[in-house]
Amino acid sequence: MGFSYGTDLSPDGLSVIARRAATAARIADADEFAAPPQPGGEAPKIEGLSDDSVTSWSSDRVVELALAVERTALDADDRIAGVEQTVYADSSERVAIASSTGVQGSYEASSAFSYLQAMAQGNGSTETGLGFGLARGPEGLHPREIGSEAAERALSMIGASKPPSRTCPVVLEPTVAASFAGFIGSMLGADAVQRGRSPFAERLGDEIASKALVLADDGLDSVGLGSSPFDGEGLPRSRTPLISGGKLQTFLHDSYTARRGQADSTASAGRGGYRSQPSVSASNLVVDAGKESLDGLFAAAEGGVFVTDVAGLHSGVNPVSGVFSVGASGRVISGAELGDPVREFTIASDLVSMLRAISAAGSEARWVPFGGSVRTPPLLVAEMSIGGS
Repeated sequence: MGFSYGTDLSPDGLSVIARRAATAARIADADEFAAPPQPGGEAPKIEGLSDDSVTSWSSDRVVELALAVERTALDADDRIAGVEQTVYADSSERVAIASSTGVQGSYEASSAFSYLQAMAQGNGSTETGLGFGLARGPEGLHPREIGSEAAERALSMIGASKPPSRTCPVVLEPTVAASFAGFIGSMLGADAVQRGRSPFAERLGDEIASKALVLADDGLDSVGLGSSPFDGEGLPRSRTPLISGGKLQTFLHDSYTARRGQADSTASAGRGGYRSQPSVSASNLVVDAGKESLDGLFAAAEGGVFVTDVAGLHSGVNPVSGVFSVGASGRVISGAELGDPVREFTIASDLVSMLRAISAAGSEARWVPFGGSVRTPPLLVAEMSIGGS
């Protein structure tokens, strides 16, 4: 197989691109699994992927939105000393794909996001807090909510200390749960599995989690920013169950890994742009919400910790064994309520043990941009090792 790309779409430009691909193919090693994707049927129609406010809002209006985010955080409390940065960004794209095998399709999509890192001072230290919002366009963002979240997170950490080392229940806040879900999603990609770089290799059909956790890849949810009618190879998107009933249901496949593994593609080919070939990638990772309120999770986690932030997840997890130890911060859970803030501690386990220890999922899920496009509720892990003082 040979691959080439270019931006000159004139007849001469296309000929150059084709010749380069042919030249690369002549010198490349043969690969029995390399082939163009075959058509997979008609792509579904997904309403709401594009928001006109991305292009209709003036620059002044967008600037005012960002300033409103910042003002909300600064006005929240006298202890808010400033902000590290306030960011607004948006995008609008049109995507088309066609192949000589008959694959063909197009769609339009847009996205917008804003976030703020606020700084709070007290007890001789400076604490930071993140607030963020995601939407299809600026019209869907709520600056007061974003600014307030950043201020509340920063203020809640004033006076934080190191907790004692122990084994206890842990509640993962949605942003933290999303980071873990994104990492697990990458390990369920068939390319990682086939290279032996996943603790889930050879575990298809095995019981690897509690029944409280239901994880799927859903490329059809219009709210999820990873949604599209088709994947990077033009195959129709769908909802793909990954973990349900406690068992590993499937791996994510593009057409290459599907041929190599004698499986069906799950339409999970992603592309970073025209400069790269498609590779296995999740669209939207979705953890189903449960029935417990956040207060209910706290009541079940008495004496534990509410983890609101983790650091070094990608470097702290062994991709083969799944063993991890990562830095964390959060709040002590006492009397079914949030108590003192804690930081500079580690949470440690292995991914399969953690998945099996998840005893409940919260009733309210949130879209989070960490670990890809992820929607998850808070998760209660019945037991986890805490490394502190």
